[in-house]
Amino acid sequence: MESKDYMEEYCLWMSSDAFDEKTKKELESIAGNEEEIKDRFYRSLEFGTAGLRGVIGAGTNRMNIYTVRKASQGLANVIIREGGQDKGVAIAYDSRHMSVEFSEEAALCLNANGIKTYLFDSLRPTPELSFALRELGCIAGIVVTASHNPSEYNGYKVYWEDGAQITAPKDAQIINEVNSITDYLSLKTMSRLDAIKAGLFHIIGKEIDDRYNEELMKLALRPDVIKKAAEDISIVYTPFHGTGNLPVRRVLKELGFKKVYVVPEQEKPDGDFPTVAYPNPEDKSAFKLALELAEKVNADLVLATDPDADRLGVYAKDSKTGEYMAFTGNMSGTLLCEYQLATRKELGLMPENPAVIKTIVTTNMCDVVAKKFGCTLIECLTGFKYIGEQIKLFEQGVKNFNYVFGYEESYGCLIGTHARDKDACAAVMGLCEAAAYNKLQGKSLWDKMLEMYDEYGYYREGAVSVSMPGADGAQKIAAILDNLRQNPISELGGFKVIEARDYKLHTVKNMVTGETSETTLPESNVLYYVLENDQWCCVRPSGTEPKIKFYYGIKGTSMEDADRLYALVGEAIKKLA
Repeated sequence: MESKDYMEEYCLWMSSDAFDEKTKKELESIAGNEEEIKDRFYRSLEFGTAGLRGVIGAGTNRMNIYTVRKASQGLANVIIREGGQDKGVAIAYDSRHMSVEFSEEAALCLNANGIKTYLFDSLRPTPELSFALRELGCIAGIVVTASHNPSEYNGYKVYWEDGAQITAPKDAQIINEVNSITDYLSLKTMSRLDAIKAGLFHIIGKEIDDRYNEELMKLALRPDVIKKAAEDISIVYTPFHGTGNLPVRRVLKELGFKKVYVVPEQEKPDGDFPTVAYPNPEDKSAFKLALELAEKVNADLVLATDPDADRLGVYAKDSKTGEYMAFTGNMSGTLLCEYQLATRKELGLMPENPAVIKTIVTTNMCDVVAKKFGCTLIECLTGFKYIGEQIKLFEQGVKNFNYVFGYEESYGCLIGTHARDKDACAAVMGLCEAAAYNKLQGKSLWDKMLEMYDEYGYYREGAVSVSMPGADGAQKIAAILDNLRQNPISELGGFKVIEARDYKLHTVKNMVTGETSETTLPESNVLYYVLENDQWCCVRPSGTEPKIKFYYGIKGTSMEDADRLYALVGEAIKKLA
């Protein structure tokens, strides 16, 4: 929808019988406020790296029952075309406002199209949905969540039968179907009672929880070590008012951990997220209550999952100072990767042709860790769906590798292949096992991280996000990327650019020789610069928020040198925006 049409669309929503009175009253309250009307109607919500996501409210650029129904009708059209009605669709949701309503709306739209649905009886982690749809043999899955966004947001992620979020060409097929729908009166729905009578609407729960937990338990590599350290190691955990509380506590208890303390103020689901400004494990201020509890119980490890429990934040104690130290997603992911690879190699559990997968904005420390343990490193675009896609290619025999570990910088990783999305419940389990193993050797996970820096190099990564909301913001983001394409940078922070990759134009340019070649990854609006001395920078628009993101990584000769280079490149990055 072009921005010139926003007032016409607003009037349509105000007058059409397709929309209920509650929606019309909300829109009536903004009559005369052209900026607000424009923001709600200048476009339709689009699928990005994590699907549909936006502020809750009335309008085409908002999350509401009509945008959810429209997305579900588009998905239904694709499923019908592929004859997948009887396979059905699994649906899960988190603790956010309107999650229950949106998930049921999606189910009933699919039911009205003759498609079976399997809706969880209450909130569940995103990775459990990925597991459930494969366990039930479904053709697709939906999760209603906005992950770590503020409380006014909600979202809608679509998964395909391999258990991963949709990738090309399926994403384009669904989007084309959604975008072709112009008449909201044409969207199908039915009553829940009629859907149940027709054998289309099914509720799932405990049986899937039990199977999911069984798969998590199988991921423990050293159950004997957990039992030895169970009485000594102390863990503080918080689900940030989200879905992780029950599955995380269950798996830790069944593995044998004795001292697990859950932050009481953040234990229960609450869509307002009242104790945090932003339910994001990247946000250090969100750990305030958890760190206070950690001090009281002398915890070794402090862990937090985001509302849909696919991302994990970590603090661990520095044995020398007693201070709790924050891990970035790159740090915790690399530490867990190294533990998994080292343990598998020691115990003879490494498969043939092992592979580690990371995204292009994930730390280069991963490369040297994978190399040490004889694993092939595979890079993919930003978004965990691309890691899930690689696992599918392994299983189909398109690529002759066996998956061992995958992660991205934004606090997400996957141990095992029970799910095809990042799984913070599994990550909690894995890090607690790694902490137990190191505890028996007199080390904390922070001590282990410092050892890894000494061995592999002092890698450090950062990101600068610039928010640019609304129609004007989208134009500004496009202008910044266009300017960088037309005027490519030749140096950053004093380091020469030696290679420039444009994943939208499929070009790789050697800045030293001038030679060009083609990229091997799918088309994406991403610019990537390889700098001297293993430094790098990457620019892309956010797939989930109105932001432009600048990622960068450096490698120092010491912690002090890494700090210096990090500040130097970081300052240069800010000038690009």
